[in-house]
Amino acid sequence: FRGGAELLFDGVKKHQVTLPCQPEPWDIRNLLKWIKQNMLKERPELFMQGESVRPGILVLINDADWELMGELDYKLQDQDNVLFISTLHGG
Repeated sequence: FRGGAELLFDGVKKHQVTLPCQPEPWDIRNLLKWIKQNMLKERPELFMQGESVRPGILVLINDADWELMGELDYKLQDQDNVLFISTLHGG
């Protein structure tokens, strides 16, 4: 989490997580639900909108824009690096 997004997660920028086993492969859609339920500490409206991240949150999967990877439908692989960067700034 970067660009201020880490403030919604107790100020912790880097998390290494092991996702629980489930019958179907994990995708970003399910990862976001899991993050909201298990990691997000405050103000979920600043991180999520519906089942996706809110506009202004850049998502990178292994340093590539998630739009190139299939966004919510991207199937997570072992050791994937998912980065959320807030591009929103107060003023």
